[in-house]
Amino acid sequence: IRRLLSFSSLKKLSRSLKISSVVTSFLHGKLRPNDQRVDSVKKPYMVVFHTRDLCLRILDTNSICTEMRNNMREELLKIIGDESRVITDNIERKYLSDNLERRIGSAGAVVFPVSTQEVSELLKYAYTNQIPVTPRGAGTNLVGSTVPHGDGIVIDVSLMNHILELDEETFTATVEPGVILQDFQAFVESKGLFYPPDPGEKKASIGGNISTNAGGMRAVKYGVTRDYVIGLEVVLADGTVLTAGGKNRKDTTGLDLKEIVIGSEGTLAIITKCVLKLIPKPEKSISILVGYESLKAGIESVQKIIQANINPTAIEFIERKVVQLGEDFLHLEFPLTDAKAYLLLTFDGKESEITENIKTAEKVTRQAGAKAFLALEDPEVAANVWRIRGCLVKSVEAVSEQEPLDMVVPINQIDTFVNFINEYEKQCGMRMISFGHAGDGNVHLCVVRGDRDDATWAKELDANLTVLYRKCTELGGLASGEHGIGLSKQKYMLEAANPANIALMKRVKAAFDEKGILNPGISYDA
Repeated sequence: IRRLLSFSSLKKLSRSLKISSVVTSFLHGKLRPNDQRVDSVKKPYMVVFHTRDLCLRILDTNSICTEMRNNMREELLKIIGDESRVITDNIERKYLSDNLERRIGSAGAVVFPVSTQEVSELLKYAYTNQIPVTPRGAGTNLVGSTVPHGDGIVIDVSLMNHILELDEETFTATVEPGVILQDFQAFVESKGLFYPPDPGEKKASIGGNISTNAGGMRAVKYGVTRDYVIGLEVVLADGTVLTAGGKNRKDTTGLDLKEIVIGSEGTLAIITKCVLKLIPKPEKSISILVGYESLKAGIESVQKIIQANINPTAIEFIERKVVQLGEDFLHLEFPLTDAKAYLLLTFDGKESEITENIKTAEKVTRQAGAKAFLALEDPEVAANVWRIRGCLVKSVEAVSEQEPLDMVVPINQIDTFVNFINEYEKQCGMRMISFGHAGDGNVHLCVVRGDRDDATWAKELDANLTVLYRKCTELGGLASGEHGIGLSKQKYMLEAANPANIALMKRVKAAFDEKGILNPGISYDA
């Protein structure tokens, strides 16, 4: 439908079609002559407004989208050759979101490659046609990094899930990105080896862990995912296949490109192979529960534990009020019920070494004010304690929707930050539940919705997150320790970041992905 319109009739029609934003922009001089703007009206129609002749074209978007999807499907099938691995109709909600499924995106296709060659050909097609691409693994992301937009392509690497090689001579394993963390850890441990990175979500993929540089409870002793990735095969946006690193333990040969890709949330390249460093499996592991009268006393113990050089594998902090949620959720009992806060420690290694370290830990923590020190030698008791610790987020979700945060502060600021959170919770009236990794300063926080309606929740959440992130920055902290930035933390990261840093990140992206098709709009790429 084409109509030439007078200004008065244009105003009336714009109101009836609900495209007043475009028309108002034109009438106020915000659109140049010959500009064309697209605005949506009641589905399935789309209005294209041409300022040159005040012409409106009303298009049936159903027919346009159908034709585009059919063309895309034909091109994708030329690459994949297997109809079961190309979805263009009735795309499931899970492929358009992250693990929380609160932000739902859109896509023209979901494709499941099984080789580097297929990933390369898919990206060549997308790059040539400037089609946005969203890489995806197991879909356990919590911050919207896997939410696609537009009529782009979701490249799901979950079928690239093979352990390609275990090289016991170099203590390395080469795996595809879709390998699941818990499966890989079980496999290498059955061979007497150990892959230390231990993020909370054990069903995450190795590729996803690398893309967010996942951490976990064992980071205080062993480090994070980055510390165990020594080689990557990646495909750039234009389809170029690169290998960065390998089985060598040292590499100062030019820029370390793999380090730039790690933690980039799919914005620079798609990972297709990973060379991972392994270590010998520890002989034994034992956990210790330490009870305190206050969180402050517990956090003050952390520095003394680290200074004592007893090398704990994990140092977790939990308040009693948080433990109660896990107990109610699992119908289990946490030991030391009289304590108001806890440190949960783990030691691993040779038995003689562990015994000595535990003796020192008890001495240090009691001197720092610990009221109880319990070695969890009963396997069932130890398993229940860790089950309660591991289900804290799920126990909150069982009661209410919540926004998961994973800010990180210097370890000497944990007590200050958590106390601030507790005081601010009383002030703002929004429930906040904190726990986390005391050994590395990673504070996990559930901000609870309660019975707020959508509008109130959105408004109050944003206001409260702004306060929390600003306090974190004031204490020398950062927006994320292990989940990544995605979409949900983007605003707060950008507010705190040096603009020069963000500009440099975008220049790095442009070097990897000149047309900006890989995960556009995610993290720093606002």
